Amino acid sequence: MMKHEQILLPMLGMMVLTAVVWFVMYARRIPAMQRARKPAQVYTTPDKTAELLPEQVNYPAYNLKNLFELPVLFYALCLYFYVTATAASIDVFAAWLFLLFRIAHSAIHCTANIVMARFLMYSAAALALWFMLGRAVWGVYQAALV
Repeated sequence: MMKHEQILLPMLGMMVLTAVVWFVMYARRIPAMQRARKPAQVYTTPDKTAELLPEQVNYPAYNLKNLFELPVLFYALCLYFYVTATAASIDVFAAWLFLLFRIAHSAIHCTANIVMARFLMYSAAALALWFMLGRAVWGVYQAALV
């Protein structure tokens, strides 16, 4: 028998992924800024930073921004399934798929940044997320009929 708390594990995994990307961003950005020998004040906006640093140095920053888009809905859905104690094995499986595809997406985005490979990982993760959303909506609909 699955415990509904299991839905929290992939959610925590997403949080760890976000932290890892944050550390990678600064591990690349700070040395690049030091090599550029420009005063810190010239990096006042993300656009200026992107303009002044090599493109590949900015990949983790772009990925970090992306981790605050669809994953926000993922967090909300995981919390919904947890609070309502309605997480079924299929929901937990979809949540793990979302996390795994997002890890692959981040790995690609922060390194080689092969657009089509990144897009495929993003799309696969999004499909897992839309599946979770559909299951949540269907559950609310069915509960309303009772």
